[in-house]
Amino acid sequence: MKICMIGTGYVGLVSGVCFSDLGNDVICVDKDINKISLLKKGKIPIYEPGLSELVVKNYKNKKLSFSSDLKTSVKNSDIIFICVGTPTKKNGSSADLSQIYNVAKELSSSINRFKIIITKSTVPVTTGDEIEKILKKKNNKNKYSVVSNPEFLREGEAIRDFTYPDRIVIGSNDKKSNRILKNLYTPLISKGANYLNTSRRAAELIKYASNSFLATKVTFINEIANLCEKTDINIEDISIGMGLDKRIGSRFLRAGPAYGGSCFPKDTKAIISTADKFKTNLSVIKSVIKSNENRSNILLNRVYEILNKKIRNKNITFLGVTFKANTDDMRDSSSLIMIPSLSKKGAKIKYFDPTGYKKEFKNIKNVSCEDSIRKSIEGSDLIIIHTEWNDFKSINFKNLVKGKKPIIYDMRNIYSTSKIKLQGFKYFSVGR
Repeated sequence: MKICMIGTGYVGLVSGVCFSDLGNDVICVDKDINKISLLKKGKIPIYEPGLSELVVKNYKNKKLSFSSDLKTSVKNSDIIFICVGTPTKKNGSSADLSQIYNVAKELSSSINRFKIIITKSTVPVTTGDEIEKILKKKNNKNKYSVVSNPEFLREGEAIRDFTYPDRIVIGSNDKKSNRILKNLYTPLISKGANYLNTSRRAAELIKYASNSFLATKVTFINEIANLCEKTDINIEDISIGMGLDKRIGSRFLRAGPAYGGSCFPKDTKAIISTADKFKTNLSVIKSVIKSNENRSNILLNRVYEILNKKIRNKNITFLGVTFKANTDDMRDSSSLIMIPSLSKKGAKIKYFDPTGYKKEFKNIKNVSCEDSIRKSIEGSDLIIIHTEWNDFKSINFKNLVKGKKPIIYDMRNIYSTSKIKLQGFKYFSVGR
């Protein structure tokens, strides 16, 4: 099939490359000419394991191409995916849909024959209705079909999630579009993916509801971890005991920092905004947002306790600063709150992250990026394991540390408490 992906951000690029790998002819379009130029050279603007190899392979095989010419790309394609950003509005909580509607306006003058126009971006309920209104101004109703097909890709696992999805959700009452899209996704359905056809509005809400529920699980277990620390209970026993109940499941029940990234923070806020618009109180999700926003402060207070409130001139190391492993995404990472706060109190901070230097810390006093674990922990008073990268799961601290032994604060519960203490380190973790 001939596919056009509008937007080469995380969703558009990963989905487009994976569709091309299934044998479709895919054009990835972006207004950023510099980004398109880099992609043509095989240079990837995001960190995602395995993506670079797939781009090079399918670009070479001429199944994948890149362009900044939206009009021509749309005219040459049958299926159009809208994959532009829907960030939280500045000074608000609702989703900023300006990019979505700008694309819809451009599309309205580029439809030359029947097109299936799909929102893959995460959008609030009724966005598809608004896109339809925009297209209707210049086009006959039988020349297009507006469909919702939300993505469920996890950063760091995106290629696997695309190839072996739990479910494929198609929001459309149009039988023709449904038939074509079921055919497009047949290679994935044959591997066991569930195919669900719903109304367009239901598909839009499924994405928000899913992310809000997962955010609730993360926040819930973090609050239980707080109780465990005060009652001498191991949070991991609680997580396992709960997770064995098939109604609950074990995933997203790992205590640690606040949730962050491109989805949970903005999607929980956006669903609240939508509910307010329809005069519905989503009190549980409101509580989740509030609790998560407070999470970094709880962890900071723990750091102050560990260091007996003596922060000035302490050398503190952060191992990992991204919101999770296998991504370079810094959005809503706990480190963005913790590092500036510790710096203000006079701490000297070094960090090491496998994805390298972060511009977010550029103007913060006494913060430096190191290019190895060894350099980052040299002379450290406190090592904070912030992100669960594989690089940090088997560090031999005894061999790396010379002289004074630093305190270790393991915010991801990577290590065994007893083993680290046997090596002579003071060790703290979350909910244990």
